[in-house]
Amino acid sequence: MTDAPFRPFETALDRDGALSVLRDTLAGADDGELFLERRRSEMIVFDDGRVKTASYDASEGFGLRAVRGETAGYAHSTEISEQALRRAAETARLAVGDGGGTMADAPAGTNRKLYTDSDPIAGHAFSVKLDTLKEIDAFVRDLDSRVVQVTASMAASLQEVEILREDGQSVADTRPMVRLNVSVIVEENGRRESGSAGGGGRIGLTSLMTRDHWQGVAREALRVAVVNLAAVPAPAGVMDVALGNGWPGILLHEAVGHGLEGDFNRKGQSAFAGLMGQRVAAPGVTVLDDGTLPDRRGSITVDDEGTPSAKNTLIEDGILVGYMQDRQNARLMGVSPTGNGRRESYAHIPMPRMTNTYMLGGDVSPGDIVADVKDGIYAVGFGGGQVDITNGKFVFSCTEAYRVQDGKIGAPVKGATLIGDGATALTNIRAVGNDMSLDPGMGNCGKQGQWVPVGVGQPTLLIGGLTVGGSAA
Repeated sequence: MTDAPFRPFETALDRDGALSVLRDTLAGADDGELFLERRRSEMIVFDDGRVKTASYDASEGFGLRAVRGETAGYAHSTEISEQALRRAAETARLAVGDGGGTMADAPAGTNRKLYTDSDPIAGHAFSVKLDTLKEIDAFVRDLDSRVVQVTASMAASLQEVEILREDGQSVADTRPMVRLNVSVIVEENGRRESGSAGGGGRIGLTSLMTRDHWQGVAREALRVAVVNLAAVPAPAGVMDVALGNGWPGILLHEAVGHGLEGDFNRKGQSAFAGLMGQRVAAPGVTVLDDGTLPDRRGSITVDDEGTPSAKNTLIEDGILVGYMQDRQNARLMGVSPTGNGRRESYAHIPMPRMTNTYMLGGDVSPGDIVADVKDGIYAVGFGGGQVDITNGKFVFSCTEAYRVQDGKIGAPVKGATLIGDGATALTNIRAVGNDMSLDPGMGNCGKQGQWVPVGVGQPTLLIGGLTVGGSAA
């Protein structure tokens, strides 16, 4: 492990040599860059009273991209050297062909700093981290005799990137990430149920390792597990659904957010394609993607093309007003990049991706929203889900939900799934709560085989006419 700063041009690759190769590669191209990265990560999992996983990984490399029109050539290597860069240039250059393109303007610079550049892995000794996980295990077991298994995990990483353009401009970003999770299994009368909680962000580990913090996380995981012990089979049918605030915004992210990414709309593959300026949601619904929130999991000072992140309004009072764009799709659609060009690593090409996607709050109290549900469910926790981007159809499983009848919250329900499509769900929003909150920092987003950290959020919502799949007719 090393705390030395990432200086890729002080290795076997010097800046002048890299710039010469980059300019040759991009001659006649519309766009492109050299993306250099070093990443270090640590994960400790304490499961059922013993260390299950203790890993440390380190990697570095570069990705070279040349773009012309709708075509992009990309090559990458784990070896940061001029020789490796020249080999990569031969592949990336194939996208340019005979050239004739006009190089796009470089991104504007920024002096903004959204998070610390300290290495969260180096902040605490391994033994201290392990002792904290052991304390969590013992704490949860002492809370309730029904606990039969506890899994506590701690993860920290540091990603350092530098992006070089053919005009000589370069931008660097150092991105920390930490996360603490607790999962609990309880058993009563032969029935087992589970609950989990956790989160983190672009911060150091210290705040997650305080007793006040991890005890709160542990209590929440246990609470969910105990609630599910009393759960009855979920109803099935078309009904009104109240969604809790915060993490349930993952449904908005999946069912709506992906459909507002520029590439899907440019290609006509999104349910929202061609609807710019039209009503796509109920009045009062405003959706943003904001990569500028300090310390948040989905935030980025600059995206992976060097464009500063931004606070982008996507839907305003129900009207579609914007898409999320990387540089290539923005140019092809005749609009400006929005700071949403993201990639998983140097081995991946950038594409339009979400950062922190959330719905603004309204003016209705959460209590009044639930009271308006005559026969439905109140869903406050979600697990896995599936979404078809082309039509927005989704299926989401609830990890914590309750039966609601005549405005009264009743028994927790088990096995509930929400089925619908994003475009219809947006128009069927009947009430927007005044309690908007962001998730605790646990989101990951997959697209075309790439994973990036994201944030979600929303207020309490009332959506009419969602299909609930359950285990009771």
